Amino acid sequence: MRRRVEEGVCEVDCVDPRGVAGAARAVPPEQALRRAAEAFKALANPSRLRVLRALEGRELCVCDLSRVLRLSMSGTSQHLRDLRRLGAIDFRVSGKLVYYSLADPFWSAIAARVLERPGNGEAALRGPRLPRARRVPA
Repeated sequence: MRRRVEEGVCEVDCVDPRGVAGAARAVPPEQALRRAAEAFKALANPSRLRVLRALEGRELCVCDLSRVLRLSMSGTSQHLRDLRRLGAIDFRVSGKLVYYSLADPFWSAIAARVLERPGNGEAALRGPRLPRARRVPA
């Protein structure tokens, strides 16, 4: 088997038993990893991220959320179902209206942090920043 260091593959097999043991202890149980992967799947949709940001500090009915998402009520309801399953949002019924709010701000905080990363999300949507004019010393 030919390996190339330039591609990020070791050219020799050299195992550090202490390093391997420490790394193995750091890896969570398989069930916890599967739950985390499911959570990432739920957050891996732009519409669901929009819902989390839209509900920050407010509650909205499904009708209003469908306008925010620019989706049908049915499409919006599917995204809301996934976020409810995650435990990120909750709802209350008022007559014929259903209002959604954040159930756990942890999920909204994750969405916000990812969107704040350079080259991602909201900053990227605003376009490139122009360099500031330099002040010339007098």
